[in-house]
Amino acid sequence: MMKKTLAAVSTAVVLASGSAHAATTLTIATVNNPDMVVMQRYSAQYEKETGVTLKWLILDENTLRQRVTTDIATKGGQFDIITIGLYETPIWGKQGWLQPFENFSAKYDVDDILPSVRQALSYNGKMYSVPFYAESAMTFYRKDLFDAAGLKMPENPTWTQIAEFAKKLDNKPAGLHGVTSRTNFGV
Repeated sequence: MMKKTLAAVSTAVVLASGSAHAATTLTIATVNNPDMVVMQRYSAQYEKETGVTLKWLILDENTLRQRVTTDIATKGGQFDIITIGLYETPIWGKQGWLQPFENFSAKYDVDDILPSVRQALSYNGKMYSVPFYAESAMTFYRKDLFDAAGLKMPENPTWTQIAEFAKKLDNKPAGLHGVTSRTNFGV
C-alpha cells in the first residue's frame, strides 16, 4: 500500500526589487542540482533569441539560501531571478520581497499545477513563485507485517507515527528494518 504527501518544490521567482523586464543582463541564483545545471545549458540559445545575457550563480542549497536571503532582506539587488522552495515563498511574498505571478501567458496552464503546490506557493491568494518541479514523499508499507504486529496505517500518517511503527517493526536479528528512507528519522 502507498501513502503520498507533498514534500518540497523548487521554484523560480522574479524579485520585486529586480528590473527583469528592462534588463539586458539577468543574474540568476540557483541551486546546484542536475535540473538547474541543464537549464544553464540553454543560456546560449536564449541569449541568441532574446539578446538578453544570462549570468549564473550556482551554489549548494544551504549557501544559496543564505546568500539569497541576505540579499533580498537587505535589498541588495544582486539577483533578478532566484530558485527558492515552499518554505520561503509565502514568507517572502508576505514581506513584499517578491512580485506575484498574475498575468500568465495563455500557453502556461496554471490550473495544471497541483492545487496543494499552487497553495503552498501563494500568499493571500496570489502565487509568488511557479514550480520548476515538485517532489513527493511516498510511504510504502507491508500490510502483512502491520497485520501481524496489530498495527493500522492511518490514511494520512505523520512522520512521528511512521517512526513509531518503524520501531515496533524493527527486528534486526531477523534482518528486518522498520524503515528505510533518504531521511534519517533517528530510529
